[in-house]
Amino acid sequence: DIALDQKFADRDALLATPFDGKTLGEILIDKTAVIGEKIDVSNYALVSSEGVAAYNHGANRIGVLVALNSNEEPALQAGRDLAMQIAAMNPIAVDETSVSQEVKDKELEIGRDIARQEGKPEEMLDKIAQGKLQRFYKDNTLLHQAFVKDSSMTVAAFLKTVDANLIVKSFTRFQLGA
Repeated sequence: DIALDQKFADRDALLATPFDGKTLGEILIDKTAVIGEKIDVSNYALVSSEGVAAYNHGANRIGVLVALNSNEEPALQAGRDLAMQIAAMNPIAVDETSVSQEVKDKELEIGRDIARQEGKPEEMLDKIAQGKLQRFYKDNTLLHQAFVKDSSMTVAAFLKTVDANLIVKSFTRFQLGA
């Protein structure tokens, strides 16, 4: 409740929060000493948007928050479906524009190396690597993935069936032990 009320920017600010005469971090250390199991807040994210959909999976072992540009019920239901997709498929980004340049460069280099090992001509390596990068986006970015509830369409196509203007702004995926 404190985290929701105060809207902390990051994990460190949350753990430094005073509560009952101690910081939250100190309370967690005390609780760890009592039960003998480490208790920690390893991840924290503040998700703020017009609409936020949530999904918990597998006895709360995976949790997903999806930020949308709408808080209408059809959009929020679609957001819950997308959160389920994210829990199952673990995409790294919403689309290719939100994939870091470092990841893009690494995937292009891997694509060139594979093509080179297959004996492809040097002048074709960049084109082949670009094709492999597009496949990487299809597998690893949310909007390009096949929709888990209907594999005949992509997630982007599914969103259009709900609302042509519905946008996934971001998502956050938490997993225990990860």
